[in-house]
Amino acid sequence: MEAAATRIVRRLRDAGHQAYFAGGCVRDRLLGRAAHDIDVATSAHPADVQKLFARTVAVGAQFGVVVVLEGGAEFQVATFRADGVYLDGRRPESVTFTTAEGDAQRRDFTVNGLFYDPIEGKILDFVGGEADLKAGIIRCIGEPADRFREDKLRLLRGVRFAAALGFQIDPPTWAALRQLAPSITAVSAERIRDELVKTLLHPSRARGFDLLDESGLLEILLPEVAAMKGCEQPPEFHPEGDVFVHTRLMLSLLPETVSIPLVFSVLFHDIGKPPAAVRDETGRIRFNGHESVGAAMAEKILERLRFSNAQTEATVAAVKNHMAFKDVQHMRVATLKRFLSRPTFDDEMELHRADCLGSHGLLDNYDFLLAKREEFSRAPLIPPPLVTGRDLISLGWKPGPHFKRVLEAVQVRQLEGSLASRAQAMDWIASCRDLLEKGDIP
Repeated sequence: MEAAATRIVRRLRDAGHQAYFAGGCVRDRLLGRAAHDIDVATSAHPADVQKLFARTVAVGAQFGVVVVLEGGAEFQVATFRADGVYLDGRRPESVTFTTAEGDAQRRDFTVNGLFYDPIEGKILDFVGGEADLKAGIIRCIGEPADRFREDKLRLLRGVRFAAALGFQIDPPTWAALRQLAPSITAVSAERIRDELVKTLLHPSRARGFDLLDESGLLEILLPEVAAMKGCEQPPEFHPEGDVFVHTRLMLSLLPETVSIPLVFSVLFHDIGKPPAAVRDETGRIRFNGHESVGAAMAEKILERLRFSNAQTEATVAAVKNHMAFKDVQHMRVATLKRFLSRPTFDDEMELHRADCLGSHGLLDNYDFLLAKREEFSRAPLIPPPLVTGRDLISLGWKPGPHFKRVLEAVQVRQLEGSLASRAQAMDWIASCRDLLEKGDIP
């Protein structure tokens, strides 16, 4: 990727233009981290870029941005620009083309305002970004409040960069971020979702969560999560503290690599506790049905943030089912096999592990399920059915709702090993026909 990007820079240079690597890829280079993509900034105007390269896409030519396809990869090539007035809190109304120094001044944070010359092997720093990288500081370029008012998404980006890089936020930048946190609502739900996902998928998610909370962004974007603060739990089961502390602890206990449904099911698994909390006659706190309340709340949040249907369904399923793990050692074999075979099971297992370690610390149900999954691994958890509705019709049955009950009863016996063939299943159905037709499953 770097070789292809360097070829782009060289071709622009050969045509008489300035051109450098820009932004995050330069920051990551200086930190010794692999870049996920490389952006190029240049004095060439979009029309010049399109003339120089055979394969281009003018994704934002009005803002000076052209995508160049080179070496099997896509590279954003952007003309040095100065931004006009920001009217919508996200994008400038207009841009004017400028110098490299002018382009650096319009960027968000000093650590993202660096350029790198891959031909000469030199860094161009007009904003003090190198010093802030060495000091581990996230600092706005220029006046922090102005940078955040221009583009409200920078509020979330500042939190994400500080967490992901392990940096501190410069005090004036932090003060402006906290002051302007309520203005984050001007940003689209999709962009907010994307920044939250990047923050919470990163291994530093617990610190990202802390910064979201301390900045005030969490209460604005996820008030249902902030509401868990101060919601007491029975100390014999939750010695760690309230629901908010428990949830934060669980985030810190997750593996480095997590899925979107897993991390958001951790975040939302107990949001139903504050509205479900009651004290019984002994004074004990109870949260009866909080998993169902939380599942409904989680679904509304995920829809509000425009998550995909698949991500929403998987997250909601994990929230709704997380209390079922306490009963696994008492389940019938057929029920247990169905439980293990659900598509969301792996994430739910990790949710359960973190839930236990973030509270009482007991992993007996987790270990039981690991052992059962190994025990059942010699054959498909849910094998093909022994009989179908066609078989019932062949026995003279009339189609109806009872078909589902009968077929499920056969499957239970198949999963538990008492029926092993179609012939055995047909014989069993015939022998129990009267009971089955009445709905009395023997």
